[in-house]
Amino acid sequence: MTAFILVPGMFTDAHVWRDTAARLAAAGDEVHAVALTGTGRPRPAGADPVDLETHIADVLAVIDSVDAAAGAAAGRQIVLVGHDYGIHPVLGAADRRPERVGRIVYLDSGLPRDGVPALAAVPDAALREELAGRGGDGELPAPAREAWGRWGSTEGVPDAALDRLTASAAPQPLRTLLQPLRLTGAAAALPVSGVLCNGSGSSIEMVQRGVDFGEPTLQAFTGPQVTFFELPTGHWPMLSLPDELADVLRRAAAGEGHRLVSPEESRPPAHLRPFLLDVPDIPRERTANVDLYLPDAEGPRPAVVFVHGGPVPAEARPTPRDWPTLTGYARSAAGQGVVGVTLDHRLHDVADYPRAAGDVAAALELVRADPRVDGQRIALWFFSGGGLLTADWLREPPSWLRCLAASYPVLAPLPYLGRVDARFHPADAVAKAGALPLVITRVGRERPEIAATVEEFLTASRNCGAVLEVVDVPNAHHGFETIDLTQESRDAVHGGMRSVLAHLAV
Repeated sequence: MTAFILVPGMFTDAHVWRDTAARLAAAGDEVHAVALTGTGRPRPAGADPVDLETHIADVLAVIDSVDAAAGAAAGRQIVLVGHDYGIHPVLGAADRRPERVGRIVYLDSGLPRDGVPALAAVPDAALREELAGRGGDGELPAPAREAWGRWGSTEGVPDAALDRLTASAAPQPLRTLLQPLRLTGAAAALPVSGVLCNGSGSSIEMVQRGVDFGEPTLQAFTGPQVTFFELPTGHWPMLSLPDELADVLRRAAAGEGHRLVSPEESRPPAHLRPFLLDVPDIPRERTANVDLYLPDAEGPRPAVVFVHGGPVPAEARPTPRDWPTLTGYARSAAGQGVVGVTLDHRLHDVADYPRAAGDVAAALELVRADPRVDGQRIALWFFSGGGLLTADWLREPPSWLRCLAASYPVLAPLPYLGRVDARFHPADAVAKAGALPLVITRVGRERPEIAATVEEFLTASRNCGAVLEVVDVPNAHHGFETIDLTQESRDAVHGGMRSVLAHLAV
């Protein structure tokens, strides 16, 4: 038998687990939904203020009570499940009772680290700064019904369940978010499962991509004791898919699930596989964070500047300007008589868009000042999450910018990634684009949340009469240039390049 200890997230109490707990109990499992002090049950009179250690003690008390009731010979496996903030007290408790825990389940949560407070997992950077400035006293008010989306996607949550969630919500003691988590590493070898909610923007594919990028916090999750599951819902699966969540938790307890592939045991990850076109082997010329691929042609030549997406971990190696997609496009451009340009910008977090925009602007100044470049004929080509950086150029297109292209772009902020400066909203900015030609490559197998941003942008573009061309690749995925090696994909790359070069009068 498995004893599930279910720990709720911010603002919520044990009642949030009601339906999932009932399903687990009906299947013969033992279930304990933890009521955390200050949110699920009141703080005793005269007790110290509620902090993270208080909640760790709450979880430890349940672990100890389960052990005491089961007896040493019962052979029950304790599975700790932490939703959202709840993973912090779960890890703290497992670190103190590693011999009593059979598995830890991260349920649509962050990845806490020793010495880091739970505040770091709050997706909204502006809110993080505000809360950090308050000090340790006080409480964070519970969200109003319409404000739950700030804390995670409510996709799939029925109206009645959202009403219950709001009615039972309680303020979150600030000390629980500001006190650093302290771990000794005693639980580091315990089996782990991650349950990712697609509506929150999480997927196994994204986690694998982070591993491939070399993100340090994810490397520990490539071990054989770690499994992953996905649920097609938002941040509160115990309300939107309670039965499915119960099934996944039982499978996790049994050691089932998808296992990640470590870089050492895999073929090159998707972003490092060969470019789909045969392109000239043109060497680069590197200056600071900018690479030039120069054509064999006389006189100043137009340039196409290729801007990578993100966020990309700062530790990723090779850096994006050396990824085959970017170098492939740049060499292709150089082979057709224009200067191909790649660069690295510092988009490592959603809060970094202003800094990344500054990096792109500085790179353009460097490129335009080069005597081999015709500074009056420049095209910008953005990829993926770099699409938000188009907003500055749409809002105030300079005369020398002859074309703006974007491939499988993110063209509106994705709420689950955290708040992005309102400046970076291309659908709002496109009304100021005037006669600037736009070339958008749209993939048919895009993630739905990204596809929605593209449609929002295209609608806004058409409504304001923008000069728009859409290159459709119906059977291609995000990042198709190294994974969908089809004639359709090759035609799309050729077609997009042909349009951009035409706007440069090449």
